[in-house]
Amino acid sequence: MQNCSASSFTMFKIRQHTIFPEEFPEAWASDWGEDEFGLWMAFTYKGVRQAFRWCEPEMFLMGSPENEPERNENELQHQVTLTKGFWIADTPVTQALWEVIMGGNPSRFKGEELPVENINLEDVQTFITKMNDLKAELKLCLPTEAQWEYACRAGSTTPFSWRDQINSTLVNFNGNLPYNNGSPSEFREQAVAVKELPCNDWGLYQMHGNVWEWCQDWFANYPAEPVIDPKGPESGDSRVLRGGSWNFRGRICRSASRFPYNPSLRHSTFGFRLARGQ
Repeated sequence: MQNCSASSFTMFKIRQHTIFPEEFPEAWASDWGEDEFGLWMAFTYKGVRQAFRWCEPEMFLMGSPENEPERNENELQHQVTLTKGFWIADTPVTQALWEVIMGGNPSRFKGEELPVENINLEDVQTFITKMNDLKAELKLCLPTEAQWEYACRAGSTTPFSWRDQINSTLVNFNGNLPYNNGSPSEFREQAVAVKELPCNDWGLYQMHGNVWEWCQDWFANYPAEPVIDPKGPESGDSRVLRGGSWNFRGRICRSASRFPYNPSLRHSTFGFRLARGQ
């Protein structure tokens, strides 16, 4: 069972599953189960374990409402329907997992349980290709931007999965620059271990802060009308980064916040989270 530390901001709930994955557990899983956050499966390679959480198909509101403080104009709120459930990693990829697959570690801040960072999209795709070559049945990929926000929100409609405010006990960000007139809190000035801070209500760690996470989508403005299973445009100049990071202000760590970036560039704030394709 996964164990997530709670805080006064955190409200855990038992998830009632109505739509299960087609196969559970799958043959590649080293361990699996169901807990207060939902279904999970994990694979283990050379002693390094990565767990995935099941997200059911559902409709949700993506983006931010016009009255959300400190929002960006590129966050137009619109209805999104995800017609298929999906698996998403419970943490960003760690340096331990990166090293057993890639044989090196590009990260600025070293530590096996810290997220791998200082990587660009090509590095990420190389890692995913190698993983799928080892275990093709994993069908690993990056989450789409819609999948990422749906998982980040974990059923919430507020700026953060912890309602309206955060501090450094919940999120690794620049606590000197709090969100919406919040009280200043710790600025750690580096990435921290992927499970050092609490998870959200679906058992997912650090969807807010620590490192930015690459998504599948090319960056584009949102449509105003409802959409089904969006995947972004077929091409573009910038890829989507989500979640904010250890050196960004609180407003950038909101669930709806999105950032376009050149996919060829690397930075010590750029990491990623795995998903499983259909």
